[in-house]
Amino acid sequence: MRPIPRRKFIYGTALAGGGLLLLPNLNACKFADTRASGNYFLREFGIDEALCQRLLAKALSRGGDFADLYFEFTVSNYLGLEDGKVNQSYGDISLGVGIRTVKGEQIGYGLTQELTEESMMSAAATASTLCDERMTPVSTSFSKQQIGDYYPVAAGFNGIPVESKLPLLQSINQKCFSLSPEIVKVNAGFQNSTKRILIATSDGVIAEDILPAGFIYSSVVAERNGKREQSFWNLGGHRDLSFYTDEVINEVSSKTVNNALKLFDAVQPPAGEMPVILGPGVTGVLLHEAIGHGMEADFNRKKISTYSTLLGKKVAEPFVNIIDDGTIPGLAGSINVDDEGTPGQKTILVENGILRSYLHDKISAKYYGVEPTGNGRRQDFQNYPIPRMRNTYMLGGNYAPEDVIKAAGNGIYVEDVSNGQVKIGEGDFAFYVSQGRLIENGKLTSPIKDVNIMGNGPKMLANITMAANDLEMSRGGAGQCGKNGQGAPVSFGMPTCLVKSLTVGGTQQKGGRS
Repeated sequence: MRPIPRRKFIYGTALAGGGLLLLPNLNACKFADTRASGNYFLREFGIDEALCQRLLAKALSRGGDFADLYFEFTVSNYLGLEDGKVNQSYGDISLGVGIRTVKGEQIGYGLTQELTEESMMSAAATASTLCDERMTPVSTSFSKQQIGDYYPVAAGFNGIPVESKLPLLQSINQKCFSLSPEIVKVNAGFQNSTKRILIATSDGVIAEDILPAGFIYSSVVAERNGKREQSFWNLGGHRDLSFYTDEVINEVSSKTVNNALKLFDAVQPPAGEMPVILGPGVTGVLLHEAIGHGMEADFNRKKISTYSTLLGKKVAEPFVNIIDDGTIPGLAGSINVDDEGTPGQKTILVENGILRSYLHDKISAKYYGVEPTGNGRRQDFQNYPIPRMRNTYMLGGNYAPEDVIKAAGNGIYVEDVSNGQVKIGEGDFAFYVSQGRLIENGKLTSPIKDVNIMGNGPKMLANITMAANDLEMSRGGAGQCGKNGQGAPVSFGMPTCLVKSLTVGGTQQKGGRS
């Protein structure tokens, strides 16, 4: 098939897909045929191996260590309801190729939205200007990368049609209102996308993947005696329609409503240094933000991270094991292949309290003399890959959750956090606790609100003194990790664990009501 200019292709797909964004009785994106046979970019755009070799040769025509091509075609859309009525519906298409030339730690990058040979050769020429040396040879053949299948989709999968989304959102709306007469407003939404990628490298690797992604959510406002509280919850990941069952609808609805209602009885805890219990699941975002970023290899290669001199050294108690894993089926951070062509895999960061590895892309792996860990990720074809987390979690310990809570004595129990800030170098962080409870005499008591927790990531890691046997992974799909201006979907997990001391910002009076 002769390459189709981007404008012409998107015009055609918009005609096919635009109506579906507005009319619930139309199917989604029939043009995005996703047969398991692969070779999508060859079928639709004429991107064959010979063309890839010419582009890579151009990218290395003035020298360089290696070059790669990243083709992307993504169709995304959103449907939103407010109090049972459709109030938003839109879609987006991303199509193009990013071409990278690498020399040491330097990067030359060109991109184009036009998948014609002329335009792509121009982008490759832009990438090549990084160097001014003799041409670097390109592999004369490609080997198809063997990758996992951590988010399988049926043959012919072409996204989630609007006609299937609308009943699910209506069910959430009805369920939320039915759970309490104090619910006065409900918003529900369904965001999903289908991304196709093709990666070709100058050392002869070629890989292709299709990534279904999305989430369903509800947001409610509750009112009691003139006072209002609100809450939000979502579930999703790399999922197709089969994930969004009645059980998921009920979980999203009940979690949102119950969290909002609990806040009416919430108190502010005392301020100061105290034991903090991190509950299972979503509190893993603290592990991700306060600790995980410091283990990304580029920060260590540049000597920015506190962990840059700690490989092979103790960073936590012997029961602490931290893993970054791209192979957990369906989670938002899972990948069959990273954006450099390295298969998704599991990487042990901390083993029995010892820092064993960083998270590597190809550049940092070469610098450290190790193999890439499959963490070279990018937001889209307009950005080059950098080391990014996938699904980051701490393994569970040997204690029952109630024993960990009892050991805290008096402190706070964190169920969910938001609005965090982290300084990667120092590891200092501050997070807003959106859901939690007081711990008094070793027991959970009143809900808490309007609380911040502050600390230092490496010190927090060293101060984890107990972990329960209840590791839970977050199943949300809305989370986007930001780094260097790029967003990437991630997930995280945590068992119930005791941090012996963190700074809690609340009122000076114990149990003071908001």
